[in-house]
Amino acid sequence: MATSVPPAVLLGWFDLHERDLPWRAPGLSGWQILISEIMLQQTPVSRVVGPWQEWVRRWPVPSAMAAASAGEVLRAWGKLGYPRRALRLHECAGVLAEQHGDRVPDDVETMLTLPGIGDYTARAVACFAYGQSVPVVDTNVRRVIARAVHGREQPGNPSRTDLADAESLLPRHPDGTPTDRAPRFSAALMELGALVCTARNPNCSECPLTDCTWVHLGRPAHTGPARKVQKFAGTDRQVRGLLLDVLRGTDLPVIRDRLDAVWTTDVAQRDRALDSLLVDGLVEITEDGRYCLAGEAN
Repeated sequence: MATSVPPAVLLGWFDLHERDLPWRAPGLSGWQILISEIMLQQTPVSRVVGPWQEWVRRWPVPSAMAAASAGEVLRAWGKLGYPRRALRLHECAGVLAEQHGDRVPDDVETMLTLPGIGDYTARAVACFAYGQSVPVVDTNVRRVIARAVHGREQPGNPSRTDLADAESLLPRHPDGTPTDRAPRFSAALMELGALVCTARNPNCSECPLTDCTWVHLGRPAHTGPARKVQKFAGTDRQVRGLLLDVLRGTDLPVIRDRLDAVWTTDVAQRDRALDSLLVDGLVEITEDGRYCLAGEAN
């Protein structure tokens, strides 16, 4: 398997084409890397750079964020989307401050006990913050492996075999143990998927992997279920965002009429979106019946 993705070839390519992203700077803490990983989930890199820089300046350690209100964190999250991520990160900051010495643990298993931290995020922090040789698999990595190793245009559904595939590609010493370049190799694999081996228009002529199985097979088309295209306009997600925009734009609770005015196209949808924000803990109701961001009802 490893011959399809030669570590020396991929790392040489990465040395020339690595993007200058702020969370790749040397000497960053596990907390700063964790913030970047949470923000980058389902959000383009270009939208994350500015907010990440502001957050690590504003909340350099978990206790700093824990001291802020949930509403303050949600307001700072802005339009990054999927705001439950911000709420869970705020909760995680409190646990880190109280139980882990104000730092992110350096082992995957402990990180998995933290609020909002899943398998990918725990492995990414262990790899990119602490230099551990653990496989890290995101959508870009899965796509590169599907093509270069398995000869498929698109990966199948995520499974535990993805980790085994990624781990088998890590650069290793003659005794079989991963080298200290394994974390950089993982970053390079992601970068290749983001910049060259893209989902819709892979630029195979610029790819360093000359032994790609998919290319050798003639780039066969995907034969599985069609990829789902996520729309935004007119969805509950859009309505939730509009409602949150109102609350982020004021320091005071608002009356229901202010929220009702943002979406009159479908009243039932608006009510459903508002109810879901309340259930998710992103919005609260004050004693006098007004609405505000989480943690700002008192």
